[in-house]
Amino acid sequence: MSDHAAPRDAAAGGHAHGHGAPAGGFESVPWSTAASATLHCLTGCAIGEVLGMVIGTALGLSNLATVVLAVALAFVFGYALTMRGVLRAGVGFRQALRIALAADTVSIAVMEIIDNAVMLGVPGAMEAGLSNWLFWGALAFALFVAFILTTPLNRWMIGRGKGHAVVHAYHH
Repeated sequence: MSDHAAPRDAAAGGHAHGHGAPAGGFESVPWSTAASATLHCLTGCAIGEVLGMVIGTALGLSNLATVVLAVALAFVFGYALTMRGVLRAGVGFRQALRIALAADTVSIAVMEIIDNAVMLGVPGAMEAGLSNWLFWGALAFALFVAFILTTPLNRWMIGRGKGHAVVHAYHH
């Protein structure tokens, strides 16, 4: 079997856990499957986003520098969480990285655009400081909005055997 055969086979017809793309396209992908994939993505994004916002705010970085750091860390942690499971399935590092890139790039990118737009759009949130409820409330709200708006995208991608669907061939 080639490096790419397992994810395509699983995405095309599902697998024992029922997470692959159903044959009927995105309309037949359960919202719970899309929400689960989005929550997985959100976990990595949130770790990186919170860490980036905390570091940037604590160091007094500009809004732009803080957002760039938060986005970079969101991608790092998002990919790392996906790779962790794939590596445990016995896949080599390079292939695990390719799988993580295919599975998470679009979802993380969209989530980060939404999340950071909301953070920047809440007056005073970026300047509020780590001890201010406005900072944490705005960040929690931004992550919630990102989750709600990214779930339909993940449903659509899973229904086409893309995005998070490529990872499920490696779940045990």
